Amino acid sequence: MAEPDHTQKHPDHSRMGSRSYRYRAFSVHVFTASGAAIAFLSLTAAIEHQMGLAFAWLGLALLVDGIDGSFARAWAVKTYAPQLSGDVLDLVVDYVTYVFVPAVILLMSGIYPHWLLATQGAIIVLSAALYFASNTMKTDDYWFRGFPAVWNLVVFLVLVFNPPAIIATLGIIGLAFAQSSNFTFVHPVRVKMLRPLTLTLLVVWSAAGIVAIVEDMVVDPLTKWILGLIGFYFLALGLLRREQTSDRQSPE
Repeated sequence: MAEPDHTQKHPDHSRMGSRSYRYRAFSVHVFTASGAAIAFLSLTAAIEHQMGLAFAWLGLALLVDGIDGSFARAWAVKTYAPQLSGDVLDLVVDYVTYVFVPAVILLMSGIYPHWLLATQGAIIVLSAALYFASNTMKTDDYWFRGFPAVWNLVVFLVLVFNPPAIIATLGIIGLAFAQSSNFTFVHPVRVKMLRPLTLTLLVVWSAAGIVAIVEDMVVDPLTKWILGLIGFYFLALGLLRREQTSDRQSPE
């Protein structure tokens, strides 16, 4: 007697299981896309001149961006929801949350003359659009090649420190050009060099950032020092990597 074919006995169950995988995978795309909706809420807060709230929304969008990739890999999104490109979707949302909305926040802040803020914003959105089209934005050891267009953090620091207009403008222009440079910037999670220290300081910096948001961007001196010094640490790591690379390449 032939053995019963259990794979054909309950065909509806297998179809239901496959459908649930597809729904679950598609939900990851929805979760990623929610970053754009959160960015819109940040934009509305900025229009109402609630800058602390605007950055709080951007912080939530940053959290979504930080964890959606883990869901995508765990739930095999490329296999079960291939009709949408997660990579393209991620770039679209990143441009909105890291670039466009922060540029509008800067414009709405009113800390400098309107024409100057509009010029700064135009530099940000133009240069970042070119950067996002780059095929060489990361090195083999996961450093960013060129400034990684995290304009949300730049605008955040500009509002915290409120530097003279000329300093802010030159800084924005310098970082815009740095996007196309060979200088490397640390990826705080994936780069192995000094990773425990970097992650610890990232947590401290994030806590200080939350304090700044709670204070509605009118920040106390201690918090400013923490944000500034740790920010300098992240910039300086690129110089340290260059020195180590030079040491490895130098003849013995």
